[in-house]
Amino acid sequence: MPTYKSALLICDGLGDRPVAALGGKTPLEAANTPTMDRLAAEGATGLMYPISPGIVAGSDTSHLALLGFDPFECYSGRGPFECAGIDMDVRQGDVCFRVNFSTVYDDAEHTPSIDPETGALKATVQDRRAGRIETGTDQLAAALNGIEIDGVQVQFKESVAHRAGLILRGEGLGQNVSDVDPHAVDTEIWIAKGADPASQKTATVLNKFVAKSYEILKDLEVNKQRVAEGKLPANVALPRGVGTAPALGDFNERNHVKAACIVETGLIRGIGVYLNMDIVDVEGATGGLDSDLQAMARAIVAALADHTFVLCNMKGPDIAGHDGDAQAKIKIIEAIDAAVKTIIEEGPQDLILAITGDHSTPVDKGDHGGDAVPFLLHGPGVTPDRVTAFGEGPCGAGSLGTFVGQNVTPMLTNLMNVQPKFGA
Repeated sequence: MPTYKSALLICDGLGDRPVAALGGKTPLEAANTPTMDRLAAEGATGLMYPISPGIVAGSDTSHLALLGFDPFECYSGRGPFECAGIDMDVRQGDVCFRVNFSTVYDDAEHTPSIDPETGALKATVQDRRAGRIETGTDQLAAALNGIEIDGVQVQFKESVAHRAGLILRGEGLGQNVSDVDPHAVDTEIWIAKGADPASQKTATVLNKFVAKSYEILKDLEVNKQRVAEGKLPANVALPRGVGTAPALGDFNERNHVKAACIVETGLIRGIGVYLNMDIVDVEGATGGLDSDLQAMARAIVAALADHTFVLCNMKGPDIAGHDGDAQAKIKIIEAIDAAVKTIIEEGPQDLILAITGDHSTPVDKGDHGGDAVPFLLHGPGVTPDRVTAFGEGPCGAGSLGTFVGQNVTPMLTNLMNVQPKFGA
C-alpha cells in the first residue's frame, strides 16, 4: 500500500464575509488566485467551521482543533504556547502569561503609586505597546528574569517587538486569575483577582510583579535613552492570557507521521513545540504583511524531503482583516497563491495538500468571526468535485460539505494511508 506526504497550509484569518466595496465578493473571491482555483478544480472543496458553527475561535484553539484535538477538553490558556514558542522551559505546575511591554503615564497629572495593602501598581496605561518598541527588549527582560516574589520564581523572556513571556513557578499556584491588562489606553491597570485560594496566591504575586516591573524598568538605561530620543519608555510589563501547561501528547505518535512546523508567530510555534513537531524557522518570515512567503514555500518543500507531514501558518490575511483593509487582504492572498504555486511546482508530485483558514477575520468586523472558512483538498485519492474556484461561495457547493476542524487531520492521515483502522 503506497503512503503519501501531506502539507496543511493554514492561511490565518482567511475567511471573510461579502464586502460591499468589492461588489459583494469576499477578499478571497475578489483576489486573483489562479493556482488555488486550479487546485480547487482538480480537487475537492468544502466549508469548515474551525470549532463549531458560530463559535469565534482564537488562533490557538482553532489550530488545536485542526490538528485533531478538542479545545473544549484540552485548552488551558494561551500563555504556555506563547512561552514555549520563544523556547522558555515550561513545566507542569507553571502558570504562564503572554506579556506586553507597555507605557504608563508618569507625570504630575498621573503619578504611579503602589498600594501598601495589596502591593499592586496604581497607574494609567498610556500605550499598550510602548510605542511599538522594537529594540532593547532583551535588556528589559534580563532585568526582570530571575526575580523572586513571595517565594515564587519569575522566569521572563522577550519575544518579538513589544511581546514577552512570563512564567510564575512555585508551590500552590492556580491559574484562575483575572487580567491586569485593561486592553485600553487612558485606563487604570486592573487588579488581578483569584477565583480560589491557589489562584488568589497567583493573583497576589501577579499584582506585585506588575508593580515590581515598573520599579525596575522605569530607571533602566534603555528607557532613559528612549525618552531622550522622544520615544515612549517601556516602563511596565502587563501580563495576560494566563494558562498552564497542557497535556497534549506527541502529534507524531498520535497520527503516525513525522511532522514539521513552519510558522511566523510564537503562538503557533509554541503549539508545534508542545506537539513535538520539528520547528523550522524561516528567515524573512516576519509575521507581517511584508513576510517572505516564497521563502516559507521553499521551506515547506525542503521539510517534505525528510518529513511526512508539514504544518504551515501564513499570518498575513489575519493582519489585514484586523486592519479592516480589504485591498491589503486581497494582496496578501495573491502572494499566498504565488507561494502555493512554488509548493506545487517544486514539492512532491504526489503531495496531499490542504489549504484553509484557522478562522475568519472579516474586514468589516476587524476581528475574528465564527463563520465557516473555505477548505481545499488536493492530491492522490481525492475525487474532484464540480467547484472550479477557491472561495467562500464556491466552496459551499463542494463535495466535502460542511464539517468541523477536528475532522481535518484524520482526513489527511486517511489519504496518506497511515491511519489505523478504528475497530475490528
